[in-house]
Amino acid sequence: MAESQGILLESGTNELEIVEFEVGSNKFGINVIKVKEIIQPIPVTFIPHAHPHVEGIIQLRGEVLPVVDMKKVLGLSGVFNEQQKYIVAEFNRQRVVFHVDNVTMIHRISWNQIEKPTDMYQGGGSQVIGVIKQDDLMLLLLDFEKIMVDINPDSGISVESVKKLGDRNRSEKKIVIAEDSPLLRKLLHDTMHEAGYMNIEFFENGKDALDYLLALADKENDVSKVVQLVVTDIEMPQMDGHHLTKQIKTHPVLSKLPVIIFSSLITDDLRHKGDQVGAEDQISKPEIAELILKIDQYIL
Repeated sequence: MAESQGILLESGTNELEIVEFEVGSNKFGINVIKVKEIIQPIPVTFIPHAHPHVEGIIQLRGEVLPVVDMKKVLGLSGVFNEQQKYIVAEFNRQRVVFHVDNVTMIHRISWNQIEKPTDMYQGGGSQVIGVIKQDDLMLLLLDFEKIMVDINPDSGISVESVKKLGDRNRSEKKIVIAEDSPLLRKLLHDTMHEAGYMNIEFFENGKDALDYLLALADKENDVSKVVQLVVTDIEMPQMDGHHLTKQIKTHPVLSKLPVIIFSSLITDDLRHKGDQVGAEDQISKPEIAELILKIDQYIL
């Protein structure tokens, strides 16, 4: 797969391309932006005492990469079939290989076609962050960041890095945060409070955040009296962070609000997408201390 495929989409259209893959009899999706290439399996070197989900490591063009067994991640049994593939992915400033049964096709869809799974059928510890409905087909969009944090907790957001910033009080400043992952909302809540930011309004997708801001704009000509800054993820059901940013920056009242994109998808190849929609800054997860310092810069 060409590395440029996910980059062809214009920024802020609220669309994405999904690579459909199979594990067992189930169909799943991964954002094509995360996918560097898809290869045939190659010999794996076993690592003693590795996490149970890690098969071992491979060497790909001189780079040593971990291989994650998606059957074990998803609690499925059995051996991989003859069509098995390796999905080489990059996000959160790391590269990793996901071992799957097959890679079938690419779908171009809108974020508003992705439904947020409910706790009733997914449970609290699920890796599913969205359900994509296409005719009689359902694809499950997986939370690959959570999969990797479960394997390596040190790769997630760390409160300790924020504690090093020292005692601070920013409680009079209000920040709107759009983030679909319950785990990351909790981590962001804890770390922002540790950094002195107590007045935070969380939304689980860009649409809900935008509706809130538009309602404010209807009442206030100067929304900065109520909200000082917006932080947004990119990948969210209903409305993604690029589209949210574009809507804010093209609105006559909201456009002055600083927007920081905080996402696992901030790479040198993809930074231009955030620039195109007018974001003030873009920080890669899990660099929470860097995010706090940027928030300080834009609202103090």
